[in-house]
Amino acid sequence: MTLFMRWLSRWPLAWLHTLGAVLGWATWALSPSYRRRLNANAALAGLSAVQRRQSIAEAGRLVAEVPWLWFMPPGEQLGDRVSWHGEALIEDALAAGRGVLLLTPHLGSFEVSARSAAERFAKPITVLYRPARKAFLREMEETARARPNMATAPATLSGVRQLLRALKRGEVVGLLPDQVPPLGQGVWAPFFGKPAYTMTLAARLAQQTGAEVGLAWCERLADGAGYSIHIAPLDEPLPADPADDVEAARVINASMERVIRALPTQYLWGYNRYKSPRRLKADAGG
Repeated sequence: MTLFMRWLSRWPLAWLHTLGAVLGWATWALSPSYRRRLNANAALAGLSAVQRRQSIAEAGRLVAEVPWLWFMPPGEQLGDRVSWHGEALIEDALAAGRGVLLLTPHLGSFEVSARSAAERFAKPITVLYRPARKAFLREMEETARARPNMATAPATLSGVRQLLRALKRGEVVGLLPDQVPPLGQGVWAPFFGKPAYTMTLAARLAQQTGAEVGLAWCERLADGAGYSIHIAPLDEPLPADPADDVEAARVINASMERVIRALPTQYLWGYNRYKSPRRLKADAGG
């Protein structure tokens, strides 16, 4: 598998995206549960039939560009393949010595966002992630993400402590707040009009550290032309009361909705956003 992915990584990005579109449609054709979930989630947001079809291909493109990103030679950078918009929010906060919490939905090329931020800004970026279950994928993830100014934090108590320390040092932290958290680490809040179990972590990180909170999304451009990263503030300020978890989750979900509506064809509508939370296993980390 590793050799195959290394071979794919040498393809031009446009070719990979063409392959990805085929993979996206193959997944759609072969998985009835995926079709039902994508249709149901997209219907909640009012997507047209054309937009749904485009989202199927874009989901495949996200998968197909992974080898290109993960196996990029260590000395190679994304550079001018990525354009930035609204990055003053990050620059101003870092210049003032404040940490920055970037919230990114399952939209576009969210892994490109972290890699490009690590290249562009002088501060490290720490990203919360859930390790892959398969050992070979975990190894590839760790190797791919071992880049200058990039750090990862597992979705455990020890990982949360790592995020807190990074923000208190005035660094950048990234996470996906539309990821379903374990039982006891979230609250039910509306997402496109339907209750979704929503993490409380994002708001608590900001409230405990005074970090600047920004929305970040990475748009995949057509024909392998690269990426466009957009940064914007939350639509509303988070509640001052750290105990008001439900209101904080509502504010964050509303901002996620706005970002997704700006680029609906690149959201992962097949993601099981409305599933029941899993039970949390004990964390042995320090």
